[in-house]
Amino acid sequence: MSFAFEIIETLLTETIMRCRVLSFLAAVLFLSVVALCQQDQPTKVERKTAPATSAASGKEMFLNYCASCHGKSGTGDGPAAAALKVGPADLTQLAKKNNGKYPSMRVSSVLNGQANLAAHGNMEMPVWGAVFRQMSGGHEAEVQQRVANLNHYIESLQGK
Repeated sequence: MSFAFEIIETLLTETIMRCRVLSFLAAVLFLSVVALCQQDQPTKVERKTAPATSAASGKEMFLNYCASCHGKSGTGDGPAAAALKVGPADLTQLAKKNNGKYPSMRVSSVLNGQANLAAHGNMEMPVWGAVFRQMSGGHEAEVQQRVANLNHYIESLQGK
């Protein structure tokens, strides 16, 4: 009789161990599927009204208006960059890509919304000139001050 109990006990122990292993594998599989599903979720970019900033501070404007896509250092690695169809430009390389001369007029035309850019075609990059005009209540001198100071700040980010 004790031999039969030993066999039953052995079978139960093996069954319990198999169930634990299977449960563990099922849990790992489930967590892997959950992790993969979360990776497939697109990054959501929240669109908000641009906060008011000082027209005198190019850095403040850059951090409030540009850094979400271009990154705080201007290299194109901002938190919203992954959600864009067209990646943001590395603003630290503008002079390098223009034979060592910072393209001030080109940057001003981009900021004003006068340049034809792929990123502007689907409005992924806001046309800041229009936003600045609205902020300034139509005072063109303030708009130009904002564009000029933001442009100077971007120029200061150029790689050496």
